[in-house]
Amino acid sequence: MKKIVNYSLMALATMALSSGCGGRKYEVNYATETIGRGDVCTSVTATGTIEPVTSVEVGTQVSGIINRIYVDYNSEVKKGQIIAELDKSTLQARLASAQAQLTATQSDLAYQTKNMERMKELHEKQFISDDEYESAVLAYDKAKATCEAQQLSVDEAKTNLGYATIYSPISGVILSREVEEGQTVAAAMTTPTLFVIAQDLTDMRVIADVDEADIGGVKEGQRVTFTVDAFPNDTFEGRVTQVRQEATTTSNVVTYEVVISAPNPDLKLKPGLTASVSIYTLERRNVLTVSAKALRFTPKETLLEEGDQIVDCDAATKLWVKDGHTLRAVPVELGASNGVVTEVISGVADGTVCINDAKVAQEETAEASTSNPFMPGPPGSKKK
Repeated sequence: MKKIVNYSLMALATMALSSGCGGRKYEVNYATETIGRGDVCTSVTATGTIEPVTSVEVGTQVSGIINRIYVDYNSEVKKGQIIAELDKSTLQARLASAQAQLTATQSDLAYQTKNMERMKELHEKQFISDDEYESAVLAYDKAKATCEAQQLSVDEAKTNLGYATIYSPISGVILSREVEEGQTVAAAMTTPTLFVIAQDLTDMRVIADVDEADIGGVKEGQRVTFTVDAFPNDTFEGRVTQVRQEATTTSNVVTYEVVISAPNPDLKLKPGLTASVSIYTLERRNVLTVSAKALRFTPKETLLEEGDQIVDCDAATKLWVKDGHTLRAVPVELGASNGVVTEVISGVADGTVCINDAKVAQEETAEASTSNPFMPGPPGSKKK
């Protein structure tokens, strides 16, 4: 009953306002939009660093002086190509010493072998005691073990001599050269790095740091666009290839590394460039869309024009359309949303016009232009 009284009062007020006594009349302006096809996208922004997909740090396992360097920055190399050599004189001397010791142990082994064979014959004829025979066998075993150990020393010396020649482990481009000819390198606790080789600069990647608040929406296969300061007018594209589980905390900010493919056929992308990344966590292309404003709109009885009526429905999500003097609710099924526009799965067709706002338009009539004796007039109005 309360609603009816309010509506009657509103109707009387509207009649009074439109009768000319107040000098004003009111009209309702409906703002509409046409449902059409568009894209619904959301993205996560981050920063990252460009780097080659495959790069190798080439070092040395032996200490020595760099004797020759055959490559420089940006040199293209093939797998197995000689790129540097260390001074081999010390290593060659060690190999010669090991080989000399091996020769001595081999001679001793040959003597102990013959001696054991003689002792074995004498022992079988019972010309010597068991103790004498066992001593000969022990001497033979020691000589054999010493010879085998010395052979390993020779093999090690040969291997170290081979390490003095540095070969490229992969085919690629020299990114970094850390040594000069004549420089001494010491391979003690760690292997010193001589060169850094990138396998293929046309196949790069971006290592992006994504904030913990955004990482939940990032998945492998999502499309990525990014820019670099070196080419501000170019937009590069890639895909998320890996979401790493290890967290990194810097200044109380937790981030996760996301690996993004970055094809580089024009070789514009260089290792070390900083990339501004947009990861598209939601992409719905060429779908029916409606604005969030239209979904929030609900008509009010107090804003109806004369003769208009409201036909509502019980649907949770609906849009409003105007058919003549009827404001009708149309139930719709919604899909993805980015907060600005929402995908419409069913309920309305492409081209449907729906209402997204309603406002009262106030116009002054000719009678309203007369001055009110109880209101002050504009400056200078009293002059005759």
